[in-house]
Amino acid sequence: MRYSKDFKECVVRYKRENHSYKEVYEVFKIAKSTLYEWIKEYDAGFPDKPKRIFEKKIDKKALKKALEERPDSELAEPFGCSEQAVFYALKRMGITQKKDIYLLRKIRRTTKRIS
Repeated sequence: MRYSKDFKECVVRYKRENHSYKEVYEVFKIAKSTLYEWIKEYDAGFPDKPKRIFEKKIDKKALKKALEERPDSELAEPFGCSEQAVFYALKRMGITQKKDIYLLRKIRRTTKRIS
């Protein structure tokens, strides 16, 4: 949850009026560590923090091309990521692993005979 600059300033001013950290917590429900950060920001003039931008490692077009070229091979290595990342990228693209219906039927038949 993001707090407004006005609220942060209010909390820091309250602390600087010789109130203890415990009193600040009781009034505003702000942890000590958060208050320490806000005091540092207040002293620096509350600079605007740049937004973090997360780049996706896996290009959709490149993944689709790699999947067409070698569908049964390891796809994570060429993209420099984990197998789980490839799985989720494929899932976002609507591509799932095909199920072998013949094998599933064979497994069901053998389990019915045993029990």
